[in-house]
Amino acid sequence: MGTEEDFPTTIKKALVTGGGGFVGKAIVNRLLELGIETRVIGRHRYPEVEEAGAECFVGDISQPQAMAEAARGVDIVFHAAALAGIWGPWKDYYVTNVVGTEKVIESCRAAKVSMLVYTSTPSVVFSGRDIQGGDERLDYAEKSLCHYATSKVIAEKMVLVANSSDLKTCALRPHLIWGPGDPHLLPRLLAGGKKKQLKRIGNGANLVDISYIDNVAHAHILAAKNLAGKATASGKAYFISQGTPVNLWSWIDGLFASMAIPPIQSSLSETVAYLLGGVLELLYTVGRTNNEPRMTRFLAEQLAKSHYFCIANARQDLGYEPIVSIEEGLQRTVQWLKRQ
Repeated sequence: MGTEEDFPTTIKKALVTGGGGFVGKAIVNRLLELGIETRVIGRHRYPEVEEAGAECFVGDISQPQAMAEAARGVDIVFHAAALAGIWGPWKDYYVTNVVGTEKVIESCRAAKVSMLVYTSTPSVVFSGRDIQGGDERLDYAEKSLCHYATSKVIAEKMVLVANSSDLKTCALRPHLIWGPGDPHLLPRLLAGGKKKQLKRIGNGANLVDISYIDNVAHAHILAAKNLAGKATASGKAYFISQGTPVNLWSWIDGLFASMAIPPIQSSLSETVAYLLGGVLELLYTVGRTNNEPRMTRFLAEQLAKSHYFCIANARQDLGYEPIVSIEEGLQRTVQWLKRQ
């Protein structure tokens, strides 16, 4: 299993974009634990991050001057900042995820930063069909039903094309990230479960990858270690997960049971959910509202299809293995949720 104990001495100072977010904060915490001087850039100050010992830069990564200042003097950049979600104007996703990534790359080159680790997503290869054990040879989705995924395809390509002897780059694709501190996936699931608003989409047999937050941070540290050493990860993308898929609906019901929430009772066929998503998208577009529809075509496909991946390349090149099991992760997460 890959370890972080012999972290390269050539990495003394790191920058984490989006360091106040769920993934970014986890990366920051691991870097600080390893004794790496760490700086973050985000649109706000993050008192929790500063109290942990990181330096905060307030700025927009899509603005050249802000990124140039933040990248000055660092040895590696972890680019975790992104606009996530499945709804909203294309312009917003383009500015943050595409232009922002462009400015990160430009700033790395100008500041002579030698390494860049990019947080991508498996959604870059999802095109509405089941993916069962696919690896990094999968083609990028030619057309996605989600602006987030489309923007991440463009951004990941930019990062990998930017790889050179002067700036070594790689991309990680963690899937369905969860754990203590999760502000996205778990709160939405639990809120829907408590209100009995969730419906099982499809036949309920689909398997998906999930990624506990500590494993995701661990993978980023291993990627940095690789780029600073033998650099076999240069110019490559890697799927990251627990290594074993779960049945999506059984996993959700198990989480609900731990929180004394009844299991999901009702269901919709994939076809009905897809059609409903299309109607809602049309209504929300005509109504020019930024509120997210409860169902979209992309969401219907994600909830009904299998999407799990082979992590053999991450194991071989990065030495990656999950350091927290699904069972232990669930126990930690439930304890955290009950304290909220």
